[in-house]
Amino acid sequence: MVVLAALAAAKALKNASAHVTLIDRSNHHLFQPLLYQVATSVLTPGQIGSPIRNILRKQVNTTVVLGEVTGLDVEKKCLSVDGIDRSGVPLSYDFLVLATGVTHSYFGHDEFAAHAPGLKTLADAVAIRNNILQTFEQAEAEEDPSRHRDLLTFVLVGAGPTGVEMSGADLRFWSAIA
Repeated sequence: MVVLAALAAAKALKNASAHVTLIDRSNHHLFQPLLYQVATSVLTPGQIGSPIRNILRKQVNTTVVLGEVTGLDVEKKCLSVDGIDRSGVPLSYDFLVLATGVTHSYFGHDEFAAHAPGLKTLADAVAIRNNILQTFEQAEAEEDPSRHRDLLTFVLVGAGPTGVEMSGADLRFWSAIA
């Protein structure tokens, strides 16, 4: 997420004689390695996400803006920011730290995105969790026993740390529920 680098820069400038503006699309700092636990209902979103304003609350030289940088004019030293209620708000700067964030990678197979949601944000984790729980509800209500196995079969794509953690550690949790 963008927040980690931006948050580190803002914290490092705590005692600087400068005004710091942190702009982010979400208003929270996220401990991303535990997203899979939100996706599997082991943790709540609030247990791995902390409001940025709360983290920086004692930092009088810092302002947090919920928005997205949509333009940059390097010569004029000006950003264009879209917020909740306004678009294209100009914001000038003296020095700029850009933390561009992350996105899902399907390694050249973007067609997988429709069937294999990524897990980079709290919204992603909550969507996956809701899908899993709705599938359990559907399986519980299914009158045809031959459909139960299909409904209770989940496929994880990816063998990175998140995929391994999600497929391994939480099988105990899900088998206790099912």
